[in-house]
Amino acid sequence: MTAWSLFTDLGWISILLLVGAFLRAKVPFIQSIFLPSSLIAGVLGLVLGPKMLGIIPFSSDISSYAGVLIAVVFAALPFTSKVASLKGVMKSVGTMWSVSQSVVVLQWGVGLLFALAVVSSVFSTVPDGFGLMIATGFMGGHGTAAAISDSFGENWPEAASLGMTSATVGIIVSVVGGIILIKIESMRGNTTYLTHFKSLPNSLRTGMVGDGKREPVGASPVSSMSIDPLIYHGGVLFGIAAISYAISNWAGTLVDGLNIPTFSVAFLVGYLALFALRSTGAMKHFDARLFERTSGSATDLLVAFGIASIDPAIVVAYAGPLALLLVFGVLGMIAFYFLIAKRLFVDHKVEQSIFTWGWGTGTVAMGIALLRIVDPDMRSRTLDYYGLAYIPIGFGDIAFVAILPALIMAGFAWPTAIVLTVVGVVILAVAALLRRKNTLPAEPVAVPIDS
Repeated sequence: MTAWSLFTDLGWISILLLVGAFLRAKVPFIQSIFLPSSLIAGVLGLVLGPKMLGIIPFSSDISSYAGVLIAVVFAALPFTSKVASLKGVMKSVGTMWSVSQSVVVLQWGVGLLFALAVVSSVFSTVPDGFGLMIATGFMGGHGTAAAISDSFGENWPEAASLGMTSATVGIIVSVVGGIILIKIESMRGNTTYLTHFKSLPNSLRTGMVGDGKREPVGASPVSSMSIDPLIYHGGVLFGIAAISYAISNWAGTLVDGLNIPTFSVAFLVGYLALFALRSTGAMKHFDARLFERTSGSATDLLVAFGIASIDPAIVVAYAGPLALLLVFGVLGMIAFYFLIAKRLFVDHKVEQSIFTWGWGTGTVAMGIALLRIVDPDMRSRTLDYYGLAYIPIGFGDIAFVAILPALIMAGFAWPTAIVLTVVGVVILAVAALLRRKNTLPAEPVAVPIDS
């Protein structure tokens, strides 16, 4: 890789992101299915890139960019998380935690179990870890696809293209399926705050915010005469990612064959950095919203580069088993929405279930986008509940992505699938108990009768 190859790759993908934003703003069909600009840019990059039409001369290194960018995204998580204590989670938002955690565990477990029991019996060539592609693409998204690929390393190089393909399908399913569900629920009168789907603000459809409705992306804690606030915040995250990469490589030299994913190290180093900044009082010199913007920019680039780097030959080779696996995943999430989520959530069932559908098939960003359609003013407090519940879920996500590939490569695919599936069912049982507890009528208070 040369500096110019990196520069030109970034330049081309930036052009495609702008084209994606333009198409979102101008094409009614794209507006109707709410496709994000990063996904449009990635698809254009794949079609126009060297592996298909060969019009855009991307370098051979674009497949490695996702692994770098995911480290930046995970480095930002400690700085952008809005969560409280675990005690508060379990006490206040137990139902949100149990429903959300069951989605995560069951996608890993049932997906792996289905692939081992069904897909491998139809297509004997699929590897043991193939079932991870449901959770990798759906509730994980392109970031998790990059992380899973990093965890498998050279043991399963095809995981990158398969994961990115699954994540791309997941986002489309998330957005298109979410819009269909919202239309159905609004027509049935089940939505609390949305009366007519056609009344949605134009900015949600086009992605462009008009004058008078624009909001600041952050408040600069530094003078631009000293240093630009974006590079000031971005420098922290990129610095954490660089240090994490060095730690990961160093750890690999201590034990032969040891592969500690850089993203998981970045997550931990990020928390150490946050602790240091808070302990010294230096955190007041940073703005969380600017960390969010840096992370968001890295995520857009990750999605675009991730899709553009997909190897169509690998996707074609796995087309049959991948299609079977993803269809099973979509049907599973539809069943979860109607049979579980809507029955377990106590208040604002549709709003919370729509959000769960969005992040359970795509990403949290997709869930938020769908939630803003049915609850534009966020009066359901769905994000408040999820933000609290995410603290145990987030640490679990890191553990799953880092550990599951290792367990599968060690030959424990079947036990892992069975244990995860059982744990997911147990969590659903907990959710049902919480639902029953929250809806039980209060005991009547004895009122003395005057004689």
